[in-house]
Parts: sequence; C-alpha cells; structure tokens
Amino acid sequence: MMALAAGPTWFGVPLIELWFVALFLTLAMFLWLDGTNFGMGVLYGLSGDHETRERILTALAPLWDGAEVWLVVFGGALFAVFPDVYGGLFSGYYLLMFAILGALIIRGISPEFLEQRDDQAWRRAWSITFVLGSTLAPFFLGMFAANWLVGATSTITLPGIVVGLALVALTTAEGTGFLGMKTAEGLDDSTKLYGQIAQVAYLVLAVVTVAYLHVAVEGMGSKTVHPFVLALVGLTAILGLAYIYLLRADYYRPAFIVSGIQLFGLVALVAVLLFPVIYPVTGLTVFEAAVSTLQLKMMTVVLAIFLPLVLLYFAVLYSSFAGPAEPAEGY
Repeated sequence: MMALAAGPTWFGVPLIELWFVALFLTLAMFLWLDGTNFGMGVLYGLSGDHETRERILTALAPLWDGAEVWLVVFGGALFAVFPDVYGGLFSGYYLLMFAILGALIIRGISPEFLEQRDDQAWRRAWSITFVLGSTLAPFFLGMFAANWLVGATSTITLPGIVVGLALVALTTAEGTGFLGMKTAEGLDDSTKLYGQIAQVAYLVLAVVTVAYLHVAVEGMGSKTVHPFVLALVGLTAILGLAYIYLLRADYYRPAFIVSGIQLFGLVALVAVLLFPVIYPVTGLTVFEAAVSTLQLKMMTVVLAIFLPLVLLYFAVLYSSFAGPAEPAEGY
C-alpha cells in the first residue's frame, strides 16, 4: 500500500487520493441507494402476493430515478479527473456498458408501462422486464467492478460472474430490509427467508471472490492479506450474521443499515485492492492518470460546493417519503 500525499496537496489535503476516494464514494452511494430498488425488484419477482407487489412499486416510485444521479456523478468525476481511465474502461467494456444501461432503462420504464393497462398479459410482460432489469443491472455492475479490478480484457470472466451474483444477493438483502421498513405490519416469513438466503449467498460469494483474488490474480496475493482487507472481510461476516438476526427479529431499519454498511465495505474493498493502480489493464496508477494540479483544485472546489447540496437533496427526499407505503397509493 502506497503512502498518502504522494501527489499534489492543497491546504495539506492530498488531491489525487481525495478524488480516488470521492470516485468510489459516488459509486457506493449509487449502489446503496439504487441497490435498494434493485433488491425490491428481485423481491417483486419472488413474491406472488399482489399487495406486496403494489407496495414495492409504491415504495420505489419516488426514489429510483434520483439515485441514478450518483452514477452520472461517478462517470463525470472519472472523466474529469482520470480521463484516460474513463476512455479505457468505457471503450474496453463498451458491451458491458450498453448492457448496464439497457438493464437500467428497462428497469425504469417497466413500472411506467405496467400501470398503463389492466390487461393481465400486458402486466405480466412488463412485470417480467421489471424483474429482469432489477436483477441484471446489479449483476452487470458487479461484472464491471470485478473486471476493472482484475484487469480483464474480455467481458465475461469468472470473477465478473461471481461478483455480479454477489451484488445481486447483497442488493436483495438490502431491499428486504427496506421493504420491511415500508410495510406497517412487517414482512411475511417467506420474504424474510429470501433476505436471509440472499445474505448467506453474499457471504459465501464474497469469501470465494477474495480467495480467488489471492490465489489466481497476479499481484493480489499480498494485498488480500493486508490487515485492512482482512478487517473488511471479518466485518462483513459479522455484519452478515447481525443482519440475519435483525431480520428474524423484525428490526428492519437496523437490518437495512447493516446491509448498507456491507455494500460500502464491498466498494471499499475494491478501492483498496486497486490502489495505487486505477487501470490494471495497463498498470496505470492514480498519480499517472490524474489531470493537472490546477484542474484538480478547480474540481475540488466544485466538489466542496455541490456534494453537500446533493446530500441535502437526498436527505430531504428520503425524509419526505419516510414511513410505510400503502399499496392503494399506486406507482
């Protein structure tokens, strides 16, 4: 692990390292906020109860499109601060990029079309596309993160598939906690079981991923046994057990928070294993890929102004739609 402040600083703040953290923070915020919606979309497909399905649509209606602001910010920050990495990732994984966008699009439009007609076949078709989009979006995003981490030059890879499945499992667990918060009478046993299975699946897949990186990926052996990485893995396991207990005890808000911490931990794990390299395909480091010091300072001013405003917006948005969702309200 390279020491901090190896690049330019401003008022004692290492700018390149600051932007590396900010980049992955925006990705984590997107996966946390939209991951809730992905998870509820998966539960929508698993549920056969009409009332539960309507509650899911009502709960995510005012929230899903706002969360994607963070994905736009992630792409914008990558382009503005690490343009060569932006070009390499988006051209090298362009098929995966189109797959992610396609999944997000069908996930977004499906509930809109679903509510337009009361025809059973129509609603079934758009329900299927909604579930597909909600499942494939985190799967493809997990593939993207894993391929980026290992420096894959192909789209379909073993670590990509494993991490994709892990992200689907974790977002399902997160969505279960959030759905419990939006249901006044609590979740039924089958829905809670789905959340527990998803959590166990995530823990198993996370361990498999770290073991694969340690054994099969060049340069990752020493990084995966770093104390901080081991602490992240241990914390994830402890939080996973806590999630299962909390869900069984109907403590939905703490369960949601715990799964959110796990998701931030997953993104932090990717960031720590990457640093100081930011584009493993060529071995490009953050210090080589960053723009000039002047540009970094200008972008930091923009970050300092707009990041608190965006955070305030989401605080107001989620507080405005807090509380249980009623199926009768509609999408």
